[in-house]
Amino acid sequence: MEFVQPIRSLKHIETIKRLLKQQNLRDYCLFTVGINSGLRISDLLTLTINDVIEKGKIKDRIRLREMKTNKFKDFPLSDNAKSAIKEYLKTREYKPNEPLFISRKNKGFLLRQQAYKIINDTAKSIGIKEKIGTHTLRKTFGYHAYNNGYDITLIQKLFNHSTPAITLRYIGITQDELDNVYLSLDL
Repeated sequence: MEFVQPIRSLKHIETIKRLLKQQNLRDYCLFTVGINSGLRISDLLTLTINDVIEKGKIKDRIRLREMKTNKFKDFPLSDNAKSAIKEYLKTREYKPNEPLFISRKNKGFLLRQQAYKIINDTAKSIGIKEKIGTHTLRKTFGYHAYNNGYDITLIQKLFNHSTPAITLRYIGITQDELDNVYLSLDL
């Protein structure tokens, strides 16, 4: 597996969202929920309608069992994620146990390879040079949480990492960014 990067630029994130929204609301929803939840792609792609809808309304929270860790994860949906889900589901008919992100070919769950192609192709189309993949969504969530001032140990806990150092490396905090702490303080 290649080491992929987060999308660091908010402008790039907004451009990707705009492009995906124009092309395919499923893909826009996948991207938006992914960067706002920090879920692993294996958990994101296996979400069902029941996971996000209750009594015809978008849920405020998602509760699931993580595939990798087998631990329960319970988290609130952001307004952007809820809005993307609502907009996407207006475009399709669905039953409660169906996949949220449905494959157009076989009507089953969207495959990881297809999700990779969607994310990677869109990122490349707007000029992003770093390696981008499905894990980019999760890393983007962590990177921006960190840059918005959330404590690294909190992000570590959200990601179930064993140390803050692993989380910093995982979200792509570079030596230049660490050096900037020294240079910008200049007390």
